[in-house]
Amino acid sequence: VQLQASGGGLVQAGGSLRLSCAASGSIFSINVMGWYRQAPGKQRELVARITSGGSTSYADSVKDRCTISRDNAKNTVYLQMSNLKPEDTAVYYCCAGALYYTAGTTRSRDFWGQGTLVTVSS
Repeated sequence: VQLQASGGGLVQAGGSLRLSCAASGSIFSINVMGWYRQAPGKQRELVARITSGGSTSYADSVKDRCTISRDNAKNTVYLQMSNLKPEDTAVYYCCAGALYYTAGTTRSRDFWGQGTLVTVSS
């Protein structure tokens, strides 16, 4: 299973970005998909997550400025970010808890994308 994230870039404070992350491979099903971020010198933290049924949760720091959504048919998760602040600068990673096929059976684990850099200038 591979996760490919895209959509990062340089944006001015107050601007918007939309991140996308598509999962591919021997996927049976995906339960939770989410976005995490890691700023320089800081630990990775949860930004938002969404279940296969559409239930969402957000970090307090972004919940009024971000919307997570997913397209289950495409195994893709999105993060719409608005009113971006310099403190949102980080590498953003997508994560998917997937049930996948391997060696004639299915197993479950978390998979991570490669990360996409978001830089917000003041």
